Amino acid sequence: MKVHTTNYFNTFIQVAEDTKAGCGIKPTSKGDKKTIAEMQYDLIARHPYRYTSDDVLFQVFAARNDLYEAEYTQEREQFFSKGQACFRASPLTKTYGFGVHCDSEGKIAIYGVETAEYEKFAADPNLKKVKAMKSSRK
Repeated sequence: MKVHTTNYFNTFIQVAEDTKAGCGIKPTSKGDKKTIAEMQYDLIARHPYRYTSDDVLFQVFAARNDLYEAEYTQEREQFFSKGQACFRASPLTKTYGFGVHCDSEGKIAIYGVETAEYEKFAADPNLKKVKAMKSSRK
């Protein structure tokens, strides 16, 4: 079975060109369930450079589907047997004003578009830069 990955290495995912966010905005819950954006934010903001993109996407999937830890290995294999949307399609980069820095090990951290760190990564000639996907096709 082919295993896909969403991990980037030595890359900075910049906010979408059509984002309306002028700064990084912490996502909030809608109703009593946490949103995907809020779950991604919580994992990455609390533990910068601990998880890869694959780790975060799978942990959010596992939490939303009430998976038991004993199921993780098999379910993760199944989850990544199909291609998954990477952080270029995340609401954090498209809507909430965060760039995602991926280090040499593929571990990620987020930075608000207004921060000095965001500017530093955006200007770093040693980092590959990719833009988040636009929200609209126009």
